[in-house]
Amino acid sequence: MKTYYTSGEFAKKAHVSIRTIRYYDQKNLLKPSTHTASGARRYTDADFAKLQQILLLKYLGFSLTDIREMTLGSGDRQLLLDSLQIQKRLVEERLKEMRNVATAIDSTSSTLKAGQEVDWSKMLDLIHLTSMNQSLSTQYQNASNISARIKLHRDYSLNKEGWFHWLFRQLDLKPGMKILEIGAGNGTLWAQNLDRIPKGLTIVLSDISEGILSDAKNEIGDRAEFQYAVFDAQKIPFADNTFDLVIANHMLFYCDNIPKTLKEIKRVMKKGASFACSTYSKRHMHEITDLVQEFNPEIVLSSTNLYDRFGLDNGAEILSHDFTDVNCHKYEDAIELSESTPVISYILSCHGNQNSILLDHYNEFKNYVDDKVSDGFHITKDVGCFICKK
Repeated sequence: MKTYYTSGEFAKKAHVSIRTIRYYDQKNLLKPSTHTASGARRYTDADFAKLQQILLLKYLGFSLTDIREMTLGSGDRQLLLDSLQIQKRLVEERLKEMRNVATAIDSTSSTLKAGQEVDWSKMLDLIHLTSMNQSLSTQYQNASNISARIKLHRDYSLNKEGWFHWLFRQLDLKPGMKILEIGAGNGTLWAQNLDRIPKGLTIVLSDISEGILSDAKNEIGDRAEFQYAVFDAQKIPFADNTFDLVIANHMLFYCDNIPKTLKEIKRVMKKGASFACSTYSKRHMHEITDLVQEFNPEIVLSSTNLYDRFGLDNGAEILSHDFTDVNCHKYEDAIELSESTPVISYILSCHGNQNSILLDHYNEFKNYVDDKVSDGFHITKDVGCFICKK
């Protein structure tokens, strides 16, 4: 039998004030499970899980507006579990960074006590370490989005080889090669193929986000062939003619200036080196867009159609300005499933306006998706990789 708590009982058990509970209700962050006939709030044990998320995300530096969107759907057990796993990783990251802060403080204190000159570069490092909230916030959002997308593809795709194994085969790696992956994200391409990597490679994984590269290091582990670098792909900090292979997996369409990025990539490639870049077309996963648009035509999952910037239909023409022997390799696959949670999780991970629109209509939306997928739901994939030469 479900236990119900008054606002006071709920607040006392959670070690927060009644004022906090009422404030979260007013802000639509934590609504009570039910109300009595007289309108009094009543909470259940399930509400503690959402409160835990709110308090932890607040501790990690998120605004209440961000938290409201990020905890959308947390009543679903699987979405909650996924979120908790990512939160745990962030807390571990915070612990590691706080230990570094403590070490830096000890070092500076010892210097001052000894009457020695302070190394101001170390003080700048300390300032950097103590301004970590923004990077943690970005890291959480990136990790959440990537987790939702990978899970849908990994668990429900018809092609059991998997995208990352297939893409790895297209690279045709040889011993001794020097490789650069730009926009490497959490390093899944390599983490899933560690036992297939030839001997003697030098692999530089880069991303614009330092936080997400930390995830890559954790996934790949301590392996001598891997190096990590944070930079913008429009300004690659390597000399001309450095790499035998450059990889851009689903990232070119994010670049502000694609022609400039391609020229930088070409510059750091050796003569005859290969460039592998993947993308998708307008047809890719169009059923997801159709689904949300049918629920509410105002929902836009992405403010920019990335395939228009660099997609399967225009990619060869764009690449031909800087590269030769441009060939497109298609990955044959589709997604089929009959449960709503992975679809909803994917939708919530998109970069559009869907979360703000669904905030006050989540249960209605969940019932709608439940109904749409109950008899089976097919999602088209139209994705591939261009391989070209310098």
